[in-house]
Amino acid sequence: MINFSGLKGLILIFTLLLTGNSVKAQVEMHLSLDSAKIYALEHNKNLINAGLAVDEAGQRLKETIAQGLPQIDASLDYSNFFGSTATLGAMSGFEITFSPTSNLSLSVGQLIFSGSYIVGVRTARLLTEISEVGLERSEQEIKAQIAHAYHIALISMKSRYFIEANLENMRDVLVKTRAMVDAGIADELDYDQLNVQANMLENALSGAERQVVMAVNMLRLQMGVDSGTEIILTDNLEDIVTSSDFQRSIATQFSVNENLDFQIMQLQKAVSGKQVDLQRAAYLPTVMGFYNYTEKLMKPEFDIQPKHVIGLNVSIPIFSSGLRQARVNQARINLQVTENQMDLLTEQLMIQEVQLRFNLNNAIEQYESQQANVEVAQRVFENIRLKYQQGLLSSLNLTSANNNYLQAESSYISSVLQLLDAQVELDKLLNDI
Repeated sequence: MINFSGLKGLILIFTLLLTGNSVKAQVEMHLSLDSAKIYALEHNKNLINAGLAVDEAGQRLKETIAQGLPQIDASLDYSNFFGSTATLGAMSGFEITFSPTSNLSLSVGQLIFSGSYIVGVRTARLLTEISEVGLERSEQEIKAQIAHAYHIALISMKSRYFIEANLENMRDVLVKTRAMVDAGIADELDYDQLNVQANMLENALSGAERQVVMAVNMLRLQMGVDSGTEIILTDNLEDIVTSSDFQRSIATQFSVNENLDFQIMQLQKAVSGKQVDLQRAAYLPTVMGFYNYTEKLMKPEFDIQPKHVIGLNVSIPIFSSGLRQARVNQARINLQVTENQMDLLTEQLMIQEVQLRFNLNNAIEQYESQQANVEVAQRVFENIRLKYQQGLLSSLNLTSANNNYLQAESSYISSVLQLLDAQVELDKLLNDI
């Protein structure tokens, strides 16, 4: 007899194993900095919306163009007058009976000339260009955000590594100090002071662990990765710093015309100019052509309406009591405001260039200085630790040296982040990120 309960259990276990392997393969993601940027460009929600805005602008352009193309409409009607009659006069003896009627009509309209239409199409094209440059700017911003989030994650992991290594050294010192205390070489107070230091390092390690989780979650959010996906960073901090060409960023010439913010402002200025043209176009006539065809499905007794009608409709603006001129003046004022904003943006970008170059140069100097400080602080700590183990120094000297070493490591990590972020900001300004 077959044991179905046992068979079901085996099937369930087998299914769970397959599912577990499948899930593990799906949720683990190995990412370099470049691959993180590429993934974000495809999955970041804000960037997807920016792409949809480009599509919408393209459809608006098609809508605007279509307004000047032939428009064809058809209609079908039916009328019943319930046998009503009419006479031409009491003495004429002529009487008309209204019989039911039904008409099938076809009308074709074509815009022949409209200044507003011409300007509208050109404006719609400019708005499409603005959305395209806006998409490019969003991509640039996403790359910068991903780089910053990736750097933060690596910095957090580096900080955790430093604390772990320091804690391991401190625990080793604690073991040796305990032996020295038991042998009567060291005082119990020395052990207590070092134990407090170790506890502080354990708390710092817990905080560093949480910081790593937060940093990786921020990177996950910026990339558009599902919360259940495990992210494994394949680049390390030293390789990124070594491979970054900071001097190239400093030496790259800045061109205002290459900056995306400036390009958007240029297009906005062009749109403001088209608004002036649009208000001026209100002085011009509008010419429409039309053709109507009517097929009588049910004719009345007396019908003189022709089947085919073709004609023109010309609308000529004559006098608006200054309305049109006021609108033109408003558009000119808005154009002047945009021009002033463009000049202000140019000045701001030039000042920003100088500041960002200064920031990067300063960050390079700080990084090199902090790197040397870490090496010195580490040597001092190792030297004091050896002397402490030989009974030449107290635990207070060792604790002080350890704190100085931790502070040097923290300052070094901060200088690395400052250096990498300074390059990202300058490259973003140069449109070279």
